[in-house]
Amino acid sequence: MSDKIYEVFARKNHDGALVHVGSLNASDDELAKAYAWTMYDEENWVEMCVVPRDAVIRVTHDRKIPLWGN
Repeated sequence: MSDKIYEVFARKNHDGALVHVGSLNASDDELAKAYAWTMYDEENWVEMCVVPRDAVIRVTHDRKIPLWGN
């Protein structure tokens, strides 16, 4: 099984915004959760989410600008 790219989102407090904190590669969702918690543990997050990059739906027009800068 090949790795997928996941985007990681987190929030510092319950009324705070869910913000993009980074990305990672993992072979499945459970491993992505473990990697995210380990890699992005510098803050005391109240919530963290991982989303497979291929599940993100672009809303803006595609102007040849990469969604995640690569």
